[in-house]
Amino acid sequence: MKTQYYTAASLDGFIATEEDSLEWLFTLGDLSDSSYPAFIDEVGALAMGASTYEWILRNADTVAAETGSPWPYTQPTWVFTHRDLAIPEGADVRFVQGEVRPIHEEMRAAAGGKNLWVVGGGDLAGQFHDVGLLDELIVQVGSVTLGKGKPLFPRRVLSPTLRLESVRQMGAGMVELRYGVVAREESH
Repeated sequence: MKTQYYTAASLDGFIATEEDSLEWLFTLGDLSDSSYPAFIDEVGALAMGASTYEWILRNADTVAAETGSPWPYTQPTWVFTHRDLAIPEGADVRFVQGEVRPIHEEMRAAAGGKNLWVVGGGDLAGQFHDVGLLDELIVQVGSVTLGKGKPLFPRRVLSPTLRLESVRQMGAGMVELRYGVVAREESH
């Protein structure tokens, strides 16, 4: 069981526009031609920030056209928020706030031995990293620049370092980088 931050970023390091839009991503390729189908099969629970969640709700038609469903996840999803938000019909969504460690334990229990996916945003993934709970970053870098937006991983990670494990070209528009998070005791 791994806790993974699987995301896409622009070449200049943003996962969304300043308005939290992900539409820039849909022009770069087909999900079925990526590692996503194999990745999602191994996911047992998701953690998601409120901005990502709200974007999915606001753009249900776009999400459905891209994934086949306005709420594309069958796994239980923990949404970190301080607001009251709607829940899509049939979705297993739990609203939470506070420290990620106790939520991580709940997610592990619900995941049935499968991986945990930190969907976004970058700061939420950083919170898992800060307490030593993030095992892997899988970043699909698109051949676009946004100029401004929501950063990929708003943390300084110098030591321990991230270990590049694989690089995979996906068509003419994307490359996938997989990094293992080196545990503190491994880095010395």
